[in-house]
Amino acid sequence: MQFDPENKIVKLCAAAMDLEGDGTNRAAEMFMQAWNEASDATEKFIAAHYIARQQPTVTEKLQWDQTALEFALQSNDEKLKGAFPSLYLNIGKCYEDLGDPKKALENYQSGESYFEYLQPDGYGEFTRSTVERAIARVSVGRS
Repeated sequence: MQFDPENKIVKLCAAAMDLEGDGTNRAAEMFMQAWNEASDATEKFIAAHYIARQQPTVTEKLQWDQTALEFALQSNDEKLKGAFPSLYLNIGKCYEDLGDPKKALENYQSGESYFEYLQPDGYGEFTRSTVERAIARVSVGRS
């Protein structure tokens, strides 16, 4: 999945990613700025996806991951379908961490249903194998 490198929201999120781990709140502030300036569903998805990474609790991360998914689903951008396996993986992991393996499995399987949109590259293969391992992990003892 590729984004327009000239898009202002993409630029803000890229700049914020450079600040992650610097021991300040600057990255989180820039991601929130991107959210506030986003003007369509695709831009809202991008910003929410990165805001989720900055959340201090699993519950807050889940809320932002779900928001990212909602906007990705609203977008008319076919390229975003390649992000769905990862989005559902993130949501599933939150449910798993919150002790709800049933909802985790549902989300992992939803991610699996979008495998056809993954690129045949390292990231695509990594996402595919991570989702498959997650399904196996939460499926143990559920037969």
